Amino acid sequence: MSNCQDSYCATFRNYPSLLLHQEEQATRSQWERHRVKDLRVEPLDKAAPLYSDLSSFASGVSRDAVEDTAKNLGLAMRMAEGCYPVRDTAYKSLLGRAKISGSALPKLKRDTLASVLNACLGLYGEEALLLIRDEKVTAVHAGDAADYSVLPVNELLRALQNKLDERFPGSKFENGYCDHSLVSASWTMPDQKEDLLGAYAKLLAAQGKTTLANKLTPGIRFLTSDTGVAAAKVSALLTGGQCPIHIGECVAVDHRKGHKVADFEQAMDQVFAQFGDQVKKLEKLLAVELEYPVNAMARVCKKLSLPKKAAVEAIAMYEMAVGANSATAHDVYFAMQEIPFILKTQGAPESKLLAVEETMARALTLRWSDYDLAKGVDY
Repeated sequence: MSNCQDSYCATFRNYPSLLLHQEEQATRSQWERHRVKDLRVEPLDKAAPLYSDLSSFASGVSRDAVEDTAKNLGLAMRMAEGCYPVRDTAYKSLLGRAKISGSALPKLKRDTLASVLNACLGLYGEEALLLIRDEKVTAVHAGDAADYSVLPVNELLRALQNKLDERFPGSKFENGYCDHSLVSASWTMPDQKEDLLGAYAKLLAAQGKTTLANKLTPGIRFLTSDTGVAAAKVSALLTGGQCPIHIGECVAVDHRKGHKVADFEQAMDQVFAQFGDQVKKLEKLLAVELEYPVNAMARVCKKLSLPKKAAVEAIAMYEMAVGANSATAHDVYFAMQEIPFILKTQGAPESKLLAVEETMARALTLRWSDYDLAKGVDY
């Protein structure tokens, strides 16, 4: 699959290959400032004159990029050096610069949508910060440094690896992923298992969950985006199951207020220092007895707005396993981990899996007794 295609994604099994990819991507990234009122959008669907006029595009824009855009967003942006196709990742930020929104906009014909955007963009004199990458306009951020701060992914990765080597020597790269909207990577820390999970493992063993205790390993996940999807963030994980388990809120550095990579390095110190506190939240769930665990699971899933179809399937699986017996909130939380696994087997995109796993971590902060009710709930 060509890098220029909106659906492009890649996975990485080692850190050097992920870092090399991001460093190469950094060299292909152009960050340009333009006044919003000077931006001009043109239709690029198959009916548009621009579709068959490759000479109107900037140097390096391929026929593949044009055809892919015509199948997706169907818009281009005219610059001094020629037109660039607009990637679907830029749509939300483009609407933000035009200060418009609405579910009707995507339904408009591309020439009408382009006219609406141009009329609105022409009203504003502030700057926009454009990211042009892999032959397309990939984001149209607000141009003031207080509104959007560029945090190069390759520099974030280097900072994170250095911190891991310093704080958790022996950490192992697990996997990496990137598409045009985000980059993620995870590491495990097997050498720190006893320090970080020792007390928790003993509690699991005392409840007959020795197998679970043996397979869990501490880890961290990194996630960032330069298209406005996510801040630069790090979160604590437990690995060893079907999917990684988030065990607390992430520590994040927004692409705002002039933040630098150094701010991200400081944030990493926080998540490392808080790792033990996050594990204690799991330990507390072992002491929370639920009389109606299936009902509690359904209510918590609904509270967190987890994907309905996958949640209903996971709840049904858990009900078959537990029947009418009581259980702990810890049991239910681990049963909920079937939801991202179900989504994964159904081919859900990585971005959705990451969002669901992160959302599920909020269950650790809930007062589970409020959801332990005899009456069932429609999901």
